[in-house]
Amino acid sequence: MKLYRPRSIGLKQALVFVALFGAHGVAMADAERFEADLRALFSEGGTLSIGDVSSAMLRSRLTAEDIVFEAEEGERLLIDRYIVSGDYDAPTDVTLEGLRIEDSLTELTLMSVERIVLGEPSQAVFPLHDDALTPEQVRLGSLAIDGIVIELASELAEEIFFDTPLSSGHGRMTIDKLRGESLSHEAIGMLEISGMAGVFDELEELGSGSFTLRSLRLEGLTGIDKEGEEKLASLVLRDLAVESPELVARLALFDLDGNFDDGKGGVRLEGLHMDLARMIELAPEDERTQLRMVSNVLTGGSGELRLDAALLGSWQEKDEHSVLISDSQIDIHDALSLLLDINLPLLLPHEVTPSDAFSNMEWLEDATLLGGNIHLSLANQGLFSRLATLGAAMEGVTEALYVEQVRTQAQGFGMMFGPEIQAILVGLVDLLEGSAQHLDVRVTLPAQSTVTSYMSDPLGVPGKLSVKVETR
Repeated sequence: MKLYRPRSIGLKQALVFVALFGAHGVAMADAERFEADLRALFSEGGTLSIGDVSSAMLRSRLTAEDIVFEAEEGERLLIDRYIVSGDYDAPTDVTLEGLRIEDSLTELTLMSVERIVLGEPSQAVFPLHDDALTPEQVRLGSLAIDGIVIELASELAEEIFFDTPLSSGHGRMTIDKLRGESLSHEAIGMLEISGMAGVFDELEELGSGSFTLRSLRLEGLTGIDKEGEEKLASLVLRDLAVESPELVARLALFDLDGNFDDGKGGVRLEGLHMDLARMIELAPEDERTQLRMVSNVLTGGSGELRLDAALLGSWQEKDEHSVLISDSQIDIHDALSLLLDINLPLLLPHEVTPSDAFSNMEWLEDATLLGGNIHLSLANQGLFSRLATLGAAMEGVTEALYVEQVRTQAQGFGMMFGPEIQAILVGLVDLLEGSAQHLDVRVTLPAQSTVTSYMSDPLGVPGKLSVKVETR
């Protein structure tokens, strides 16, 4: 008969055992800290209950379940799970699942969120007390929120949408996704909202209606901690639709390039469509006749106003000077098209960069203009003929007589302000008459001048410039 003799524990196994035991102790300590921080978070003005706090030792994860906070003001906060992953003092991410804010008296859900993920937060639990953290201590590497529903008729919505029209409205808003990167008290690296929709009532001037938004993305927002120093590098809005008694409109794209460090930027607007006919139907009856007159002039009777625009600028550095270039276009379909090209060589004031120049145009007053040219092209696509018809009807005269009256007035203004202004005004009358469909105005600046000199004598500006006007 052999007696069983236990094997001796090797050094490797012993180290593993000690490590697991130590990790278990650390995990238990972190779990206690986690629960203490949660209770401190809701320590003022209400009661808190936590169903369970547990730790997953091997996966470095702490989980608090069934958190319920009853505020003295009558609101109830519920969180199904609050999960901290990674080192408790420097988490890889913090996840909140099943978050709801309810009115405990009416049982109405004021706000619900399916899931919130805070990537690389500066803390596992952010205290709510104003004096608990300085703004510099609140940072997020990334942010992901899914399934947001907000009731607009609540004090909570007023706080969320403070100083916006939504703060005073009634209705409901839903957001499929919200994503963010590099978030702090002073800057936002990126923030994107996708799948937004809402119904509203009593929303200031818009009244009652609905809206949808495919996406809104902003990048490079800085200076938000200092009033008046905010800068936005980029904002792109896609597929916005609004329907209300005051506004029935769609917008395919709004693209703002506000980062002028690369020497260019501007705004693009694509696919703006306003259903004027529908808006007139929803307007008070005593206002409809006048609104139809305006609609007919702008749309030729279709009742649908469509507009595209691009207001773009760029900056070029030459050997001894800079060149400011603007290439802009506004197209109101079936009404008019406007093109504006600007090419201005100039000397900047000392230490003014192209980025400074675009962000604050006050420097232009001190710049020296080295000639340059401006080209304005206006193409009539039906607007001017409709203006002539409307003007004649309001005056109770024939269109021919109305045009002659306007021409006489244009010539009179020309005698007051000079032949350059007279040529432009008479060209506009040619568009009104229908004898021309295009008006081109080309302005050439003198070899050296300043904006200040033009501002000090505005009536004398046309005489200082070379102006050429053509109609065809």
